[in-house]
Amino acid sequence: MADSVWPHRLAVALACATFPLLFIGGLVTSKGAGLAVPDWPTSFGYNMFLYPWSKMVGGIFYEHSHRLVASVVGLLTIILAGTFWFKESRAWLRWLGVAALILVIIQGVLGGLRVVLLEYTLAIVHACLAQAFFALTVSLALFTAPEWRRPLAEEPFADGGKLRGLCAMTTAMIYLQIALGAVLRHTGTRVDAHLFFALIVAVHVILILRRVTKFDPRRPGLSRPAVFLTILLAIQILLGVGSYFAKFTPYLRLPMKAVVPLTTTHLAIGALMLATALLLTLRSNRLSGTPAPLPKHNVLSEQYSS
Repeated sequence: MADSVWPHRLAVALACATFPLLFIGGLVTSKGAGLAVPDWPTSFGYNMFLYPWSKMVGGIFYEHSHRLVASVVGLLTIILAGTFWFKESRAWLRWLGVAALILVIIQGVLGGLRVVLLEYTLAIVHACLAQAFFALTVSLALFTAPEWRRPLAEEPFADGGKLRGLCAMTTAMIYLQIALGAVLRHTGTRVDAHLFFALIVAVHVILILRRVTKFDPRRPGLSRPAVFLTILLAIQILLGVGSYFAKFTPYLRLPMKAVVPLTTTHLAIGALMLATALLLTLRSNRLSGTPAPLPKHNVLSEQYSS
């Protein structure tokens, strides 16, 4: 089976479409618009795709927009899974595309059941799975990139094993922190646990940056995302402090129009941190392996560029 450029293009498109969906979902929660449209899969009895734009006002605008963008993401996932099956030579990656399709179907059903059953637990699970799906789309974009198709020709990272473990642990901690954030957003509880794990995540991110820059700062595939993750951490701390004082203390009185983008951006930056930490985990795992000599004529590269 000849490899094609389309799996990578579609994987990147899917990741780029999923990120704004996360942001819109955060807006729906922040504005309390999750039940603005009380039925599902219809919208006030209309076919979801035929609901009049003139009636999309207030919370209905945010909730219905969320459904429409989610439909686009679902369609892209279907196309991606099909393209993987016919255009991707690696069997494990084809099945990973199927896994993404199954996950997006489950996510859509959970979102609908949240409306029908009025369960906060479903809303929390829906939020957590959304972040996991975004991380998966970023992984698919990385696995289909030209760099992942070529044999590893450079020397292994000197401290690759330890870095791989540290990055994997950091990724898990960030995801747990995101889950605690979902609990906090939907129930207003466990702010103490969220703050505690924020400290743990911060320590892990700093350790990653220190290890990458100390042992092998010349690898842009590791150093750039490590620096980017640290920058995201600094922004996230500022957003988190602002959100905490605005929502849980009387010291920072902000209008709701300011609180909503503050908390929603906090959620979005968390998603970027998760994706970046996962990227570092995957790259450090690849760079800690045994290098393979490049062939004299890189047939894969020629096919990929054709």
